[in-house]
Amino acid sequence: MPNLDEVRLMAKVARMYYDQGMRQKEITERLCIHQSTVSRLLQRAREANIVRISVAAPPGIFSDVEESLQKRFALKDAVVVETRTDEEHLIRDLGAAASFFLETTVKPGAIMGISSWSRSLFAMVETLHSSDCARGGKVVQILGGSGLAGTQYQATDLAQRLAALVGADPVLLQAPVLVGSAEARRVLMRDASVRQASDLFAEMSLALVGIGAMEPSKILVNSGNVFSKEQRSQLRKQGAVGDICFRFFDKRGNPVHSPLNHHVIGIELEALKHVDRVVGIAGGPGKVEAVFAALLGRHINVLITDLNTAKKLLERGIS
Repeated sequence: MPNLDEVRLMAKVARMYYDQGMRQKEITERLCIHQSTVSRLLQRAREANIVRISVAAPPGIFSDVEESLQKRFALKDAVVVETRTDEEHLIRDLGAAASFFLETTVKPGAIMGISSWSRSLFAMVETLHSSDCARGGKVVQILGGSGLAGTQYQATDLAQRLAALVGADPVLLQAPVLVGSAEARRVLMRDASVRQASDLFAEMSLALVGIGAMEPSKILVNSGNVFSKEQRSQLRKQGAVGDICFRFFDKRGNPVHSPLNHHVIGIELEALKHVDRVVGIAGGPGKVEAVFAALLGRHINVLITDLNTAKKLLERGIS
């Protein structure tokens, strides 16, 4: 235990530093003690509870919820936003949060992947500011982008616009999401234009993905890139509750091994495991089960979601 004189000096140094805003060098000169002593006294003042530092989060900031998500699901990062309950505002606000995350974390030369057919990802690109934060890098399409006439441009446009906004080069996966047979997939995967993208999957440091529920979104239905009602029923019978890039998983996050996997042109869940940061952008009541399973399976390690979804994720137990 420090004696009274030492406690008095600790308190004096702490007041000069925290209350009066003096720098450690100024305190050193004022009290004629070494700077290392000032640093040590400040540390001891915190240990003795003479100094208690607290951070008051402003309204709309949910650092405690984000930290709880990170701790429970072993995430590298979490971003939680408050939004209105209607879907349009939810998608817009998630996209805006994702765009800021991207602008502030991507480094020059980055090779990043982006999924197709996600409304949250479209919203992200809509709100992204033009910069050269990924100059010299690449934006790789990690899920097939071809679809019905009138909609297929959206998926390729997503990757191309993102690349243009961050100063990178686009690398498109020029194939449909779904093909009619495993043999057709094998043929396409050997095609040079497809391999140009798929060969980069192992080099990506960042992947941006949506998380799908079992009922396809309107944008997927319009694109023609959906499994049939009977195929979805079969996936449900195998325990599927959601997907990332058309790779389905059950409620515990375990991959669902279905013959339908051999009809998908895109990255596989196992390949995503080797990407340093896999950012899942999803929220809303209909996505809670799928997002929870994706977290349990460690298919993502960064989550951008809304406050209500975050709270429900933290409340859920593992059954």
